[in-house]
Amino acid sequence: MGRNKLHFGDFVIAFICVLVAIICLVPMINLAARSLSSTDALVKHEVYLWPKGWNFDAYKTVLSDVKYIRSFFWTVFLTIMSMLISLLMTTICAYPLIFKELRGRKLINVIITITMFFNAGTIPNYLLIQKLGLLNNPLVLMIPYCLSVYNMIIMRSFFYGIPDSLRESAEIDGASYFRILWSIYLPLSKPVLATLALFYAVGRWNGYSDALMYMKKEIFYPLQLLLYNILNNVNSVEVATQEGFSTPGLAESLKAAIVMFSTIPILCVYPWLQKYFIAGTMVGAVKE
Repeated sequence: MGRNKLHFGDFVIAFICVLVAIICLVPMINLAARSLSSTDALVKHEVYLWPKGWNFDAYKTVLSDVKYIRSFFWTVFLTIMSMLISLLMTTICAYPLIFKELRGRKLINVIITITMFFNAGTIPNYLLIQKLGLLNNPLVLMIPYCLSVYNMIIMRSFFYGIPDSLRESAEIDGASYFRILWSIYLPLSKPVLATLALFYAVGRWNGYSDALMYMKKEIFYPLQLLLYNILNNVNSVEVATQEGFSTPGLAESLKAAIVMFSTIPILCVYPWLQKYFIAGTMVGAVKE
């Protein structure tokens, strides 16, 4: 075999990848610079990609305020619990649909798929939540949206890729359906489980609309809803004063610091799950 040579197309692809990476990174770098810059530099719009007049007051305010810290730990707990419940619901929904002997399997698949395109709407959902007694209940942030049909289809498709011979051999040995799921399917499904866990975790971490509609107790506000309220109101003199900021520059610094405070933790999750993404790609590339 000849030596591999770089072609012009390789440089084009590399250039496009670098360009996309820069486009994604620049807003975050700008936000970090704004959160660490002085108020004068922010008011004069002199901050771009590097802090000017280093100032840590915004971070001191965020880290010393009980409201932010409490909301942060509550959001971490909420994200973990929601992710576990969602994975459980996705698994127990996808697993039975791989069995050909399941009666009405095609009809069930059709009904489940229809829910991806049609839903009752906001008001009926609100009335349902109200009838179930979940308003202002922490469970309203975990249960109603715990299952994504799209993610369930991904897991079902992954289960389809596991050879039936493994399941049949376990059935011959007398293993129950749940034992087969626990001992065969779940250990072989770590890549898809990690991928869906990340999808659910990011969705819950960034979610605020359900808390905005169904939750009035501030103690159960997720971090993103707290950020949403601050971003909407911090420009007013009253709120800025309440937060300890009386000038527009300090208010802008606070907003940037809170965004960084709520973004960095979920970004740290990606490196831990990267190997599972790679494994999932390799599994999907193998053909018999």
